[in-house]
Amino acid sequence: MQKTITRDMFHLHSYQIITYFLLCFCLFGFNNLNAQKGSFNYENKFSKKDYYFGITLGFNTSRHRIEKHPQLINNDSIMSVNALYGPGFNLGIVANIKLGNHFDFRFLLPTLSFADRRLQYNMTNSTVVEKKIESVFLEFPIHFRYKSKPYKDFRVFVVAGAKYSVDLASNSRSRKADDLVKINQHDLSVELGVGFQVFFPYFILSPEIKFSYGVLDLHARDSNLSFSSTIDKLFSRGFAISLHFEG
Repeated sequence: MQKTITRDMFHLHSYQIITYFLLCFCLFGFNNLNAQKGSFNYENKFSKKDYYFGITLGFNTSRHRIEKHPQLINNDSIMSVNALYGPGFNLGIVANIKLGNHFDFRFLLPTLSFADRRLQYNMTNSTVVEKKIESVFLEFPIHFRYKSKPYKDFRVFVVAGAKYSVDLASNSRSRKADDLVKINQHDLSVELGVGFQVFFPYFILSPEIKFSYGVLDLHARDSNLSFSSTIDKLFSRGFAISLHFEG
């Protein structure tokens, strides 16, 4: 148990450090941008573009939300089951289409995302069994973005939309006895996020924080597997910090 807590704290501090450096990088860029007196990259270049493309790089952390099965109460060996956050990263291609001065239609096709989620079983004999669920997602997010009025070469935005995901590493059809929990291949999520844009002479830097809420049950329940029989449904939950480079 102590080892698990230490690992979770390590993951938490890792993301805090990553967030800190991303904020420092963005603030450094914004200070440099303010130093360019009379340079308005948005007005001179990007306001005239109806669409543009880019790439996205990011770090994510995700877990499953568990709905426990009533059979857990009658289980002689498993006392409880908990979902733990795990780290990951994502990369993809961004396409942005302007819908007036304040709205954009965005799609990130395709996005490749790697995730490491874990389920922790507390046994009646005081031992802990951990199931690591490693996934490789091919994701298809579609978003609408609302942008504030730009101040010099800076503005903030909110984004909302949906994401369809295919888990290329899904084990739902596996017949191996050591697959304690099987996960379905397809998922659909609702996404909400905030961020800001900084307009440089040759590209737009857009840091973004985004939350993801899965709406499909991912659990391929197998009553013959004791670790699977104690779980009724699993839903994905995620948090991502991304940097979009567009132009």
